[in-house]
Amino acid sequence: MILPVVAYGDPVLRKVAKEIGPDYPKLEELIANMKQTMYNANGVGIAAPQIGKSVRIFVIDATPFAEDEDLTELEREQLKDFNKVFINPKILSEEGDEWAFNEGCLSIPDIREDVFRQEEVTFEYLDENFEKHTNTLNGVAARVFQHEYDHLEGILFTDKLSSLKKRILKKKLEKISLGKIEADYRMRFPKIKNK
Repeated sequence: MILPVVAYGDPVLRKVAKEIGPDYPKLEELIANMKQTMYNANGVGIAAPQIGKSVRIFVIDATPFAEDEDLTELEREQLKDFNKVFINPKILSEEGDEWAFNEGCLSIPDIREDVFRQEEVTFEYLDENFEKHTNTLNGVAARVFQHEYDHLEGILFTDKLSSLKKRILKKKLEKISLGKIEADYRMRFPKIKNK
């Protein structure tokens, strides 16, 4: 089922999400709904807080980036099968120089900004069968993971911008929370009361 994406300003996006266990109710359905919602919105990742659930799970399908000829061979190789479910992920280390990349977010439509992140991330996570994995990603794959992981920590990409950029975007962000935005997918706006 395609669910509405929670818009900027909703308190659920600011909470540190809680870990889940294998007995989490309707987990398979949650994962399927998250994937459908992500694909419907043309996203490459979506975290549970973005559909209103403060639990530590996100899905990523960054395979479209594998076609980008501006990326290194290693990056394209990592991205070509990068379609995964991450449950209770934990970052072990972030290394390398910080580099800028233009990011957006389904919860913050029509705003894209350059965000600096470290180029390599090593982490543990559980897959949908609750099997434990440790993985290291570089470049764009690392960035997509870091962006979605931030959602579980209550952090948005706009938090990583300079104070000047934040002031410039303040009115736009307020409009998003009020629902004064056109999105190509269903959204839930925190400052609009249900009728």
